[in-house]
Formats: sequence, C-alpha cells, structure tokens
Amino acid sequence: MHFHLPHVQSFSNAVGQVRDVIKQYRHEKESEAHVIFRQSAGHQPKGLIPQIVNPDEETVPGIEHPGSTGVIYCSERAIANGFSYTESHSWANLGQGAPEVGPIPDAPPRPSYVNVPTDSLEYAPTTGVKALREAVAKLYNHTYRKGKASQYTYENVCIVPGGRSGLSRIAAVIGDVYTSFQVPDYTAYDQMLSAFRRLVPVPTALQQEKKYRLDLEQVRRDVMTQGLAVILCSNPRNPTGQVMKGNDLRELVHLTREGTTVILDEFYSWYIYPENEKDFGKSISSAEYIDDVNEDAVVIVDGLTKNWRLPGWRVCWVVGPKNLISALSQSGSFLDGGANHPLQLAAIPLLDPARVQEEKIALQRHFKSKRDHVLRRLHDLGLDVDIPPTSTFYIWLNLEKLPAPLNNGLTFFEELLKEQTIVIPGIFFDINPSHRRNLFNSPCHHFVRLSFGPPKEDLDKGLDAIGRVLKKAKKEGMKAFGHNYKKSLDGTESPVEERLRGHVDATPAETV
Repeated sequence: MHFHLPHVQSFSNAVGQVRDVIKQYRHEKESEAHVIFRQSAGHQPKGLIPQIVNPDEETVPGIEHPGSTGVIYCSERAIANGFSYTESHSWANLGQGAPEVGPIPDAPPRPSYVNVPTDSLEYAPTTGVKALREAVAKLYNHTYRKGKASQYTYENVCIVPGGRSGLSRIAAVIGDVYTSFQVPDYTAYDQMLSAFRRLVPVPTALQQEKKYRLDLEQVRRDVMTQGLAVILCSNPRNPTGQVMKGNDLRELVHLTREGTTVILDEFYSWYIYPENEKDFGKSISSAEYIDDVNEDAVVIVDGLTKNWRLPGWRVCWVVGPKNLISALSQSGSFLDGGANHPLQLAAIPLLDPARVQEEKIALQRHFKSKRDHVLRRLHDLGLDVDIPPTSTFYIWLNLEKLPAPLNNGLTFFEELLKEQTIVIPGIFFDINPSHRRNLFNSPCHHFVRLSFGPPKEDLDKGLDAIGRVLKKAKKEGMKAFGHNYKKSLDGTESPVEERLRGHVDATPAETV
C-alpha cells in the first residue's frame, strides 16, 4: 500500500498529537503533588473512562464523592502535615477565604454576646425572620436605590445559612438550562454545577491580558446563539481581585431584558480599594442598576460572612424578585431548613446604615493597607503580581517564572505545607464540573491564591515561608523539591499510599 505525501503528513501529525496527549497525561503521574490530588476521593477525571470503585475507600451503594472545594482539600492536606484549627499559632493560613474577625482600627465594636429570647428557640421561617429581611431591604434601598421608584421590601429577601446554601437553593429551583460561568471563579461553583445536573454548564475563559474582564459583547452573542438562560459569577471576583462596575455592571444587569437571569455573588462588595480619599466607604452592587426589583431577573447573594467579618454566624441572604423568594422558601424547606434563629435577631442592629458606613470605611482602609504590604513584600521576593487586586482580599499569583516544579500551584502548595503555610492552588478555581481536563492544561495551573484576610502578623509569617522556599531553591537547586510529601499525620502508609509510591519516582520529575 502506498501513501501520498499529504496522507503521510496527516498520519504523522495525528501520531504526534497522540504522543503529545500521552506525554501530557504522564506529567500528572510524574508529579507527586498531582497524584496525591487525584487519589483524593472525588478528584478522578469523570466522563473519559468508566468509573471504577476504589477498593481502599469505604463505599456506600449509590453514593459518589462530589470532590472537595479547594479550601477543604487544602485544609485536609495541612492537617496531614500537622496543622490544627485549635492550635495553629505556628502556621500561617493564607488559604482560608475568611477575613480577620477581631477588632480593626476605627471600626464599631465587635459583637460580644447573643441574646436568646424564648421565641428564638423555635424554628425560624425558611425565608428568615421578617425583621431581618426588612433590615436587609432597607439597607439596599438606602445604599443603592435612593430616588428610584421601585424599592425592595422584605418580600424580596430570603435569609439563608451561608452563601453556599443560598446558591444551592437557587440551583435547586432552576430548570434544565444552559448556565454560563467563567474561569477562574469561586471554587464552590464547581461542586454546585456538578451536583445540580439540570444546569448545563457553559464555560467562558477570562483572559489575563484583559485583566480578567468579562467580555459582555461575547456574552450577549452567547445568549443569542447558545440560548444561555443563566449567568453566574462573583463580583467583585474571587480569586482575581477584579471588579465589574459602572457601565459594565449596568450592561450585565440589562442582559436580563433579553431573557437571561443573572446571579451575582456579591460577598466582597465592600472590599473596594479607592485611590481617592472621597471614595472610601463606597461599595458595589448590581442593585444600583436594576429598574424594577420584581421584573429584572437579577439575583444577589451576600451576607455577614465577609463584609461584616462574621463567617461563623452563617447568616446570609438572597435578594431578588418576589416570585424567586417564594421558590427559595420551598427549596430551603428540604435543603437546609433555614438559618440560625437567635443569630438572625442579633444581626438586625448590625445592618443599621450609619453603623454599616462606619464599618465600610474602617474595613477598606485596613485591608487596603494589608494589600499594599503584601504586594511590597512579594515584589521584594521577586514575585511581582501581574494583575494587582483592586477588590476582595485575594492575590492571584502567577508562578510561571519560577523554575519547575515550583512553577505550578499544587507543588508550590505542598512545598509551603512543609513550611507550615497554607495557600490555595489555582486549579481549584478552574471551574471544571466533570474534572475532565488534564491539570497541566488548566489555565489556572501556574497560579496560587493568597489571602490577605488574616491579621498582618500571619501574613508576614506566610511571606517569610515563601521567602525560605525561594532561598532554598536558589541555594540547593530544584532537586530538593517535588517529593517527600506527608500523606498522613502518623506517617503510616495505606494501600493507596503504597500505590502512590509505585506511581511517583522518589526523585523529583524534571519534566514537571
């Protein structure tokens, strides 16, 4: 049989592509950090080959692991390396997506006790305590809707036990629709889009060279050509620290008039860092650009967790059209049963507009100072941030310029665990509901997210640890990295870990 030259070239190209794929998939197996990740329950690729039960995991018929969010996985790995939530003074946790909860300069006093009246021992309504719903509506009207004919009432507010609970309630009432999401974005969207399978996920990759800005013209075309019914995103955006505001945010809100629902996670709406003194105390919300609160299909999720710096309270809310709120009451009745009753009552005075303004100004000054401090220290370490954050309390740090294997987020994370510091590898923000993508092909693979939420002394402790890793690389070379990661706290090996040793060379892979 004879081949014409074009056919030979085509065949050669195909073979080359296959070899490239094999080579790429071999990379994961050659990296100890990546193999540990894949062996964690729920992190195997789905959809490429039939799933098999891992005999070393205790299984329950019919149960599948959804995969853990980034913070949970990283916390579990830290615990295997000696981290403890109760005795963590020697550790720097720059991974947890939580702000410092103690006093900060010029802020109102922290809540120190919670009154528990007898009535609050009863269940609260699944939509929340009416007085708190009224307080939320009043705050939004005061902050974003002065002079507008359409105003929020308590019927536009549903109180939920945490932001993820709010998102889950919303997902439970959405029909079989195409749902747009962006990469990178909040890690829990991955599990939500995987668990609620009526939502068909449609990804959009945000470009670093465009400062991770959402291309609204492209979104509008996708609405028309792909039939997008729901757009889900965080604003300000976790993990990149960028924010959509002004005309861009107005245009996104106006997409709802083309038959699309916009769900906006606005948990970082106060974490805005102005350059001008007069702008301190201003915050961001899509509520400012809504015409009719019951007609415009804009759904806002926010709460006490970030802005009020009370993550342990688990008191949050969803704001939207009345008919959505009634649907959320129904989904909440079987999903979570409602938020904590006494803490809902305790939250009411915290939403007083005068107190909120005082909180905002203090928070913005304090966190801007911490942001600038971390950026300066990273610069001194030779780790300049490509796109510095203008909002949130996160830094999206690109590691590509570091030598392999420190130039990928999972390995960098594992090396910092040895130095008692936690960061979040970027792959967790690659919303990839079926986990199909080879990790080395992820656009987030070379990133880590650093949080400057913790107190400044913890930030310095973590930055010192990064400095030690970089110094060690310079002094000892790269053979010191990429291996010898603790799989469990007691040091014993399970059958899974024995297999890991079989997959991963004892010496670092130069190809990683």
